[in-house]
Amino acid sequence: MFKIKKLRADHVFDFAAEELKKYLRMMMPEGGDVEISYEPGAEDGFRLGLLEDFGLPFEGDDAVLDDVIHVEADAEGGILAGSNPRSVLFSVYRFLRENGCRWLYPGVDGDYVPMKDLEPVSYHKLADHRFRGHCNEGAESQQCMLETIDFYAKQELNIYMLEFKIPFGYYDHYYNHRFNNKNRIPEPVSPMQVLQWKRQCETEIAKRGLQFHDMGHGWTADPYGMDTSNRKLWRNGTLKLTDECRKYIALRNGERELFRSDPQWTNPCMSQPIVRSIMADAVVAYAKSHSNVDYLHVWLADGTHNHCECEECSKMRPSDWYMMIMNEIDEKLEKEGLDTRIVFIAYVDTLWGPEKIAIKNPKRFSLLYAPITRTYCESFQKDSVLPEPLPYERNAWQTPSSALENQALLNHWFEMWKGDNFAYEYHFWRHQVRDPGGQYIAKRIYEDIRALKYMNLRGIVEDGSQRSFFPNGFAIYIYAETLMNRDCDYEAVKEDYFSHIYGPDWKLAVSLLSRITAAFDYEYTSAQKYTDPEISKFYNPDMVPQLRKIKDLAAEERALVAKHMVMPNRPQTVSWRLLGYHATYIELFADLLIAKAAGDNFLAKELHDRFREEFGKFEVEIERYYDQSNTFWAMNDYIKNIKHIVLE
Repeated sequence: MFKIKKLRADHVFDFAAEELKKYLRMMMPEGGDVEISYEPGAEDGFRLGLLEDFGLPFEGDDAVLDDVIHVEADAEGGILAGSNPRSVLFSVYRFLRENGCRWLYPGVDGDYVPMKDLEPVSYHKLADHRFRGHCNEGAESQQCMLETIDFYAKQELNIYMLEFKIPFGYYDHYYNHRFNNKNRIPEPVSPMQVLQWKRQCETEIAKRGLQFHDMGHGWTADPYGMDTSNRKLWRNGTLKLTDECRKYIALRNGERELFRSDPQWTNPCMSQPIVRSIMADAVVAYAKSHSNVDYLHVWLADGTHNHCECEECSKMRPSDWYMMIMNEIDEKLEKEGLDTRIVFIAYVDTLWGPEKIAIKNPKRFSLLYAPITRTYCESFQKDSVLPEPLPYERNAWQTPSSALENQALLNHWFEMWKGDNFAYEYHFWRHQVRDPGGQYIAKRIYEDIRALKYMNLRGIVEDGSQRSFFPNGFAIYIYAETLMNRDCDYEAVKEDYFSHIYGPDWKLAVSLLSRITAAFDYEYTSAQKYTDPEISKFYNPDMVPQLRKIKDLAAEERALVAKHMVMPNRPQTVSWRLLGYHATYIELFADLLIAKAAGDNFLAKELHDRFREEFGKFEVEIERYYDQSNTFWAMNDYIKNIKHIVLE
């Protein structure tokens, strides 16, 4: 009988022990019970403890933040240790992984658990990146959220971020079935229901000892009396700006009005001391009442070119006024005796760093680099030659689109900021939709993570859909593995994932997906390969023959799936059947793009609507893996600004 002994009384240790017990039982179903006990001086069995409990070295800078996983165990037991409680949980998953277990998708259908005897494992690793995580985005169901929290922990991702005080919009997109209400009846939920679900998510994050990152946008609205729990009420005119609120918001074009009718998109007039004080007080109050938050993100408004143009605000860049707010937050947290970590963001206007104001207490803060305007057609390289930073012009700056343009701006930040930092990236947002085969975006993720070392960044939190597993989850898999081990072998990780999800014929599936990726051509689908932008950024008649070949690839995909409908284990059955849906998806997508490439924008709009409605019929069947709402929000890029029609 296996024995699991916890050297410390800790709730994460409790969960880690239960996880080890569960999977040991699944691997050896006739093996009897697995006993769990609390025994600080244990010398036998599977012993769960911190590195220091075993006299093991810690190579990181901060044992709370840096994850070290140590495994020295065999079938009789051994040491499962970490630098902090979540790293102990990771050591359990690593021991199981080295013994053949895989977690390939969220939920039980993604669990690959072999029935076999345990083999010895000797493993010691300091994570190559301190920050490794995901932030909620897209359309969220609560079941999906709970399953992804569990799944990301199994991938050794150490951060889960929940954006907004109440992330109502993301849940509303799912439960009201945005972009699919012809196939699904709306199921409205209230902001208070969403808040309750957020608390449940926080509990699941804490159970695993993950870093909880909270908030982000919202500080430019709610503290000033503009409730953003349901932003639709502002956009449809139900809620209106009061005179009291008006005096706090940015002056633009001579008026203090909401930007795009949304307080979440409206910046404050930061040169006013009262405005800075109100925001700082709100942050401190939130920190006091949410002591479970590990990193509190304090961002400015969403959107671009929406900063105050009053005489005082114009005297400094938005980043300078922003740093003044950060310093005031720090002073007030110090007075309250709070050690809350604060994250400030280099995002849109604040990609241009401050010129005059620096943060006084860098130990409290982390810089979040969020290059939302970049394309994903290139990665930064060690020997890249950077251009001169684009000039900042208030509410009229030129968009930095390339990785190099964005890096030039980041380097300017580093002239004044020497503290902790990490990136906020968007691979799993609209960009994954542009690569239906999934092979391009996975390799770009790998290369982007490899580039972090040269960019002087300590990790990534991804802003993207929690349902980024269509047609498979390889992009997430390589993301997690490369953040843990920067020098992992891409091809080896690729073989590991695909051989588990497809079985012996995995190479046939990957070859087909690679050809699908090539046929769609990521540069083309990302509006980087057009001939005449006046017609559209997807007008390119030379692409038509290539896109027409996708129908043959879809037929090949269906034929391959037909031979693999029933597989030896559940993850493989799920994976092959997802490819069956995928064949229909790429056909419909190709039809839309053929019309765009030929310049028939009106036909493209009709085909887009058909695509959305026809493929939406399958959403219920594959919604654990596929996000209809996020997909067709991204698809809107292909039907914007219809002006021309070109007849063949």
